[in-house]
Amino acid sequence: MCLVTHVLLPVTVLLRRAYAVEVVGAALVARAGGSGHRVIGSALGVPAATVRGWLRVMGVRWEAVRTRLLAVAHRAGVDQVVPKALGCPWRDVLAALGAATAAVTGRFGLFGVLGPVTVWQVAAACSAGRLLSPGWPPRGAGTTGNTSRL
Repeated sequence: MCLVTHVLLPVTVLLRRAYAVEVVGAALVARAGGSGHRVIGSALGVPAATVRGWLRVMGVRWEAVRTRLLAVAHRAGVDQVVPKALGCPWRDVLAALGAATAAVTGRFGLFGVLGPVTVWQVAAACSAGRLLSPGWPPRGAGTTGNTSRL
C-alpha cells in the first residue's frame, strides 16, 4: 500500500485550482493584453487576489514555460517554426503555446475525446495539469533529449 491518493485530471482543469484551465488562460491572455489583476478578475468573475496569484506564479516562470512549450512544439511537430520574440514575455509565452498547439493538433488531430482541442487544454496536457504548481516546469526540462517528462 502506497498511502497516496492518485487522481487523473482531465485536460480541462489544473492541479489544485478551482477554475477551469480556460478561465486561467483567459486571465493570462488579458495580462498579455496589458490588463491588471483587478480588471481581469472583474471581467472573469474571479476574485482579484486569485488572479493576482495566477499572474505572480506565471510572472516568475514565463521563460521556463516558454522554453518547455517550444520543446513540446519541436518534439511533436515536423518543421515547426519557432515564433519570433514579440517584445513582451507574456505574449512570447502565448506564441510558444500557439506553436505547441499547432504541433500537437497537427500530429494528433484537431479533435479529442472532449471535442475540439484548445490551446489551454494543450497547456494543461503539456504541464500534466501543473501549469501553476510549484516545481513546474522541472529544471532543465525542455532542454534535454528526455521526453519522459512531457
